Amino acid sequence: MTVRTQPADLPALTPRQERPFGIYVHVPFCATRCGYCDFNTYTPAELGGANPDGYLLALRAELAKAAQALSSKREVRTVFVGGGTPSLLGVAGLTRVLDAVREHFELAPGAEVTTEANPESTSPELFDGLRAAGYTRVSLGMQSVAPHVLATLDRVHSPGRAPAAAREARAAGFDHVNIDLIYGTPGESDDDLRRSVDSALEGGVDHISAYALTIEEGTAMGRRVRRGEIAPTDDDVLARRFELVDERLRSAGFDWYEVSNWSKPGGECRHNMGYWGGGEWWGAGPGAHGYVGSVRWWNVKHPNAYAQSLAESRLPVADFEELDASTAHIEDVMLRLRLRRGLSTDVLTDGERERARIAVDDGLLDLKADRLVLTARGRLLADAVVRTVLD
Repeated sequence: MTVRTQPADLPALTPRQERPFGIYVHVPFCATRCGYCDFNTYTPAELGGANPDGYLLALRAELAKAAQALSSKREVRTVFVGGGTPSLLGVAGLTRVLDAVREHFELAPGAEVTTEANPESTSPELFDGLRAAGYTRVSLGMQSVAPHVLATLDRVHSPGRAPAAAREARAAGFDHVNIDLIYGTPGESDDDLRRSVDSALEGGVDHISAYALTIEEGTAMGRRVRRGEIAPTDDDVLARRFELVDERLRSAGFDWYEVSNWSKPGGECRHNMGYWGGGEWWGAGPGAHGYVGSVRWWNVKHPNAYAQSLAESRLPVADFEELDASTAHIEDVMLRLRLRRGLSTDVLTDGERERARIAVDDGLLDLKADRLVLTARGRLLADAVVRTVLD
């Protein structure tokens, strides 16, 4: 891929009107940097104490240009404000984010509007303000309730704050509240994870996401592993932890709908289902990714470069790619096979159907009314199952 020294110009976009359309807004600010995180985020020290007002003005300008680039009115079914730590913007800032979306797009009746939040930067007043602004869903980063696990992850919130924040969100009128968990942190025990799951459930949430810790190169945790200070968790232990989470949540009335996501009936994250189910979205903010028609693009990462591009009346696109039919097919299979509703065999090639039959015989996939669905064992090996079908 060509390395560009200036922002790229997007090719003409041809939206597929039959696909659901959402908007993702990336807020790049965090109070501190967690040791495991490789997201596009910046602390105040890294930005020289920059004021979020400049970001919010640039975001509004990008959304105006997004509406122009799409050239046809798109009804927005979902909005997801992620980060970073969106709750650092407070009620006023997050209201400005949603107002900017409404200014240039039409929200569908009953649209799902989510914001992520760090439990330590929330309060009953924040949740009341977000409900009044039009947010319908909150996603809280908890990760664990074990103090030593939080310390290893460099998380700054207190162990009991996330479920308390979830209860506050529910009291403010949020019907849909998610808690994120991470399992497999070095030093975590099975009992640590059980307590974390139980604590999340005590918050009265209707959705829980649980991800195995991935130790990325270039992060503080990655450097600790490389120096031999901590060791990654064994794959067999990760599998046992996944089964522990699944069993605990199913007994509490949750069911999986994607490999790493469980909800009560009706609590599924509709925005993420758009990603996994072939929808389109505009990604706004520094480093955000978008996908419309056959074009996928990503914005410049640094907030200053992002704002500068928009000040020059240019979309802040770092680069893009146009997906051919083969690549789009591969990604469609890869994503849909991770869903509980599975993948229709009609979309597979003859060779892929044959390899899928082998996975069925091996107990990794079930064939239900011409749809392939991961078995319990297959969910533990989801990436390998996808490779088997595609290769």
